[in-house]
Amino acid sequence: MDWITGMQKAIDYIEAHLTEEIDYETIAAECFSSSYHFQRIFSILCGYTLGEYIRLRRLSLAGAELASGKEKVIDVALKYGYDSPDSFAKAFQKFHGITPSEARADGSKLRAFSRLSIKISLEGGTIMNYRIEKRPEIMLVGYKRRFEGAPYGEQRGTQEESLFVSTRAHQWILKGISKDKLSDYCILTNVDDNGYDFYICAAADKYEFDNLYNGNVTGIDFMDRFGFEKIVIPERTYAVFETEKSKMPISEYFDLRKQIATKWLSNNEYRIANAPELAIYHWGIVGGYSERSIEILIPIEKK
Repeated sequence: MDWITGMQKAIDYIEAHLTEEIDYETIAAECFSSSYHFQRIFSILCGYTLGEYIRLRRLSLAGAELASGKEKVIDVALKYGYDSPDSFAKAFQKFHGITPSEARADGSKLRAFSRLSIKISLEGGTIMNYRIEKRPEIMLVGYKRRFEGAPYGEQRGTQEESLFVSTRAHQWILKGISKDKLSDYCILTNVDDNGYDFYICAAADKYEFDNLYNGNVTGIDFMDRFGFEKIVIPERTYAVFETEKSKMPISEYFDLRKQIATKWLSNNEYRIANAPELAIYHWGIVGGYSERSIEILIPIEKK
């Protein structure tokens, strides 16, 4: 079964079971994929998480049913998986902008979130440069923020910019201790329906951890004072891609990440492993600011 057919079967399954409890493993099985791999690909392609899609489709259908004036609010709430009228009313108002009771009135304005449909178009013929590498253990120091939405959704750019702009002092400290002065390391991990953890990090080594950051040695709890964490990523295999060099390759980074999901992973023997994804921002000025690039490390495993 090809990826497009499998994805459409998974979407059809979701649509047929919106009024039931939906198991993610069962959805992924329609695509002959692991739950983790399917959720990551889904969020990259669609710009929102699998859970968001299900929730918005349910609220859209609930609004249409209430507008018909034939169903009670409590019945509609239970039908679409809400345990109480209060939780349903809160979610409903956030999506539609009006309460469930107001939706029953003539002329009420509601929002519709349409179902997904995979359309086949003739694409391809492009070249993607990549390499498969087994990288040794990576030791980093960094700090995180919990981001909302999907890792490559509309909210990502705004949240990432805010984090970088508001934590300049932390970045300068990390730059001072980094053994790679020309690069910033970012980690995406702990992805679920509510969001994901985004880390800004610097490469370190064992000597620094054992001495410079050891409160028993320095008399200062460096890590706690600055809200830093030690992140150790075990040795593993990655598919490595890199953007073209430019002054600010952020948009190219997002485009390349989507191409990896739609073109490389969909026709390859690998799938995304349940492990942190890394982006290495080569922001140094060797060669000038126009020579910046972003390296993407996708943790992979054999299907």
